[in-house]
Amino acid sequence: MREFVSKTVKAIKPSGIRKFFDIAKTIEGCISLGVGEPDFPTPWHITEEGIYALEKGYTFYTANQGLLELRKQIAAFVERRYGASYSSDEIVVTAGASEAVDVCVRSVVNPGEEVIVLEPGYVCYEPDVLLSGGVPKTIRLKAENEFRITPEELLEAITDKTKAVILNYPNNPTGAIMGKEDLEKIAKVFMQRDILCISDEIYGELTYGSTHVSIASIPGMKERTLLINGFSKAYSMTGWRLGYIAGPEAIISQAKKIHQFSIMSAPTISQYAGIEALKNGDADIEIMREEYDRRRKFLLAEFKRLGLPCFEPRGAFYIFPDIRKYGMTSEEFCLDLMHKEKLVVVPGTAFGSSGEGFIRISYAYSLDALKEAIVRLERYLKSISK
Repeated sequence: MREFVSKTVKAIKPSGIRKFFDIAKTIEGCISLGVGEPDFPTPWHITEEGIYALEKGYTFYTANQGLLELRKQIAAFVERRYGASYSSDEIVVTAGASEAVDVCVRSVVNPGEEVIVLEPGYVCYEPDVLLSGGVPKTIRLKAENEFRITPEELLEAITDKTKAVILNYPNNPTGAIMGKEDLEKIAKVFMQRDILCISDEIYGELTYGSTHVSIASIPGMKERTLLINGFSKAYSMTGWRLGYIAGPEAIISQAKKIHQFSIMSAPTISQYAGIEALKNGDADIEIMREEYDRRRKFLLAEFKRLGLPCFEPRGAFYIFPDIRKYGMTSEEFCLDLMHKEKLVVVPGTAFGSSGEGFIRISYAYSLDALKEAIVRLERYLKSISK
């Protein structure tokens, strides 16, 4: 029988995050710190707006690009928080930030063109490039540089075939951030070499000790940036599936076509809830950010006590400790920890080969869960250190 499965799809590995998440569900009494999903319920005033939309019968398709009022609110939010100005025509509402990444890549990449992907990085970037017919080119970020990309590294990776670079700061899985000075340095490279920036800023509202700076706010970058964001992390709305792209209208008009043919429109009820989130959700973000910061500080202090090397993450809700001194691969460490202590964390290799020697721990879980996780982790580290 003829092989009907696409060779490209067949060659793509399944998500390493989901692999451990699925195993964890089969283990009774397991603590899973693997999935990056806020443990807070969606704030009630946002949920209530979704309920109200149902009651009013707002259950039909919206415009493909998204509700006009929502796009206006997104534009106001991005200008207020990040200092980048967009019209409603320069925004398309998507079914989460993950769809936004896929749409951005497919909108700009021709077969054979290169897209630079940073590692460790979110699991969908490289597959999206491959599915678009593009060629992913990896830059291996360094722990000693706190996983920031330098202009020298960027210049070295760029070729005549380079079309775009996918950035993700605050970063998943490392928690790294890029400050204004860092971004200004790499912005010069983007402009000198005339390449596009696809900037996934889904964790932009979750930074600690500093305010997030969007690369779109750097002079000369808005014209060559596709800014991706969404509602999942900042407003604890993962299941609502709501994100957006902001960028030059010439690209957004093409992105809208892909979104139109694949999704039609983002969930209508979610869009109405999103309007409420942007209008009245700043206080909710602050409450959740403060709690994440408390958990972050707890883990940093505990890892220091346990002698587990880890740079200080200043964004998102992940921590990326170094386990190389234990002489196991990341996957071996995580599997052994899971089976012996019923504690699930994700191997760094789930985010690219450069994540080898690290594990990702999410602190989007209660402090009680994190405290019990540390008890189990400490017991495990003692057992393998004998």
